[in-house]
Amino acid sequence: MKHAYVFPGQGSQFSGMGKELYENNATAKELFEQANSIAGFRISDIMFTGSDEDLKQTKVTQPAIFLHSVILYKTLADAKPGMVAGHSLGEFSALVANGVLSFEDGLKLVIVRANAMQKACEINPSSMAAVLALDDAKVEEVCTAIQNETGEIVVPANYNCPGQLVISGSTKGIEIAIQRMKEAGAKRALALPVGGAFHSPLMEPAKAELADAVNATTFNASACPVYQNFTASPVTDPDTIKKNIIDQLTGAVRWTQSVQKMIADGAATFTEVGPGKVLQGLIAKIDKGVTAAGV
Repeated sequence: MKHAYVFPGQGSQFSGMGKELYENNATAKELFEQANSIAGFRISDIMFTGSDEDLKQTKVTQPAIFLHSVILYKTLADAKPGMVAGHSLGEFSALVANGVLSFEDGLKLVIVRANAMQKACEINPSSMAAVLALDDAKVEEVCTAIQNETGEIVVPANYNCPGQLVISGSTKGIEIAIQRMKEAGAKRALALPVGGAFHSPLMEPAKAELADAVNATTFNASACPVYQNFTASPVTDPDTIKKNIIDQLTGAVRWTQSVQKMIADGAATFTEVGPGKVLQGLIAKIDKGVTAAGV
């Protein structure tokens, strides 16, 4: 049986994240200071003492979560993953954990991604919503119908666990979808407090910018498979990993499918590395027969 390491995405941040690591671990402190230098500002200060509002900015949130996850991982002396995966942004953390990306290159790419996504959000008024207790197929059907009828963009964005699917699209499209999902039998359909339509075609401007940065970065051979969001399949080939991590920006996060495939391939234990416990909860809902815990 294999040990899987998983890394969270946007939404897991909290004020004070990483502070204890910085104060109590010399390696962590060195990496945080290196990150401040790469970022061009003291992102560690925002992580340790910033307000929730400070941390909600995409250009801060993404590198902050990446840093907390990767630096925590690097302090684990006994980490020997048989496979890795990350939820959205967390895929970059996973690629550092399995040796595909260096710490420095991973952070640089996350900064490019975060800034590009923030800009894309400002170009197109857009949003996301969580749909609860409705079959994935029905959510997909409603999204397609809205797009065909209105021309508004509405797509499945995050397959988080059975009965929890996040949709993404134009502001108007999401408004229509919330009502339609309820009419279709969803227990709840509620708008999320995010600045844009992540994992939808509205991220196309950010995708082009990220692609340039990814294609200019060295991706190394993988020490173990990464189960990528875009395909929910294990990948070790650097060129395929590059393509999938670019396509992930406008494609859905297939987290449910990724975890199911990891379990089918022998994962019995999952360790979440990073802020929060979101992934542990989702994995428990996907399959109660596996162990999921934090560090």
